[in-house]
Amino acid sequence: MRRIAPVWATLLGLLAMLAPASAQDRLRIVAQRTGTFGWELEVIRHAGLDKAAGLQLDIVELASPEAGKIALKGGSADLIVADLMWVARERGLGGSLTFHPYTSAIGAVMVKANSPIHALTDLVGRKLGIAGGPLDKSWLLLQAHARRQGMDLAKSAQVLYGAPQLLAAKAEQGELDAVLNYWNLSADLEAQGFRRFIDMADVERALGAQAPIAMVGYAFDETYAARNGELLRRFFDVSQTARLLLAGEASEWTRLAERIGTKDPQRLAILRQRYGEGIPRRPVVAEEADAAVLFDVLAQTGGTDLTGPAKTLPVGTYWTAGAGH
Repeated sequence: MRRIAPVWATLLGLLAMLAPASAQDRLRIVAQRTGTFGWELEVIRHAGLDKAAGLQLDIVELASPEAGKIALKGGSADLIVADLMWVARERGLGGSLTFHPYTSAIGAVMVKANSPIHALTDLVGRKLGIAGGPLDKSWLLLQAHARRQGMDLAKSAQVLYGAPQLLAAKAEQGELDAVLNYWNLSADLEAQGFRRFIDMADVERALGAQAPIAMVGYAFDETYAARNGELLRRFFDVSQTARLLLAGEASEWTRLAERIGTKDPQRLAILRQRYGEGIPRRPVVAEEADAAVLFDVLAQTGGTDLTGPAKTLPVGTYWTAGAGH
């Protein structure tokens, strides 16, 4: 109790500043049922952070991220968690969506602890699993990193695309030599003794970013933000409070174990560590500057199939009115 008291004291102090004098404000959120955003929303609900901040969160959980995008663009949701490049592409096509950082947690190329793979050149001829498909952002960034070292990774390795969970299972069974997977599944493999051969955060830095950027963030319409900026800022403060609580309290992970999908203490500990490392803690303007650098790299590697007509990060992709949050 003595250990957790300072954390709760800090949280209660933040909530005292957040609580408005007016009645509750409503925010319609669509979240992926199996996504990590749901963990955060559960913490907000369980701790009463929303009520303390005078927010009414109407949450609908759907099966896929695509359903959330449809809901947002159709006007039945005010906010979702979505991919930065999707928001940028929508902006480039003339849309009015905008973005606020949610997490910089990013995956890694994982190999077994005793794997002979220690350098990029060791992937030549090896079976490399890629979560998602050819336009996966991490895969495109990894290819760009390899090219700067004179290596065409797409041609030199045996690349296999697949669903994240399937590739994680194949890696466990030894059917893949290496796998580039999402952060939470990489953490699962790490708990099973796999080694982080290439951390994608290091790749981002090697490609010119000053620090890892949030490739996933809150997406909403700028016209909605213009009318509800104060509400959004309040929600982002509440969300940051929930994230810090998750990063600071192991007991929260035990409570959420069933939702997360594992009760293994080692897995939960590594998930908590990697989750905490991904909490955005720098100004939005710094995120935007690094995003512009990586957008250029992704545009060159993924082409118009990824970025649409935009050649540079479209103006307005980031919600600068919330720059202090």
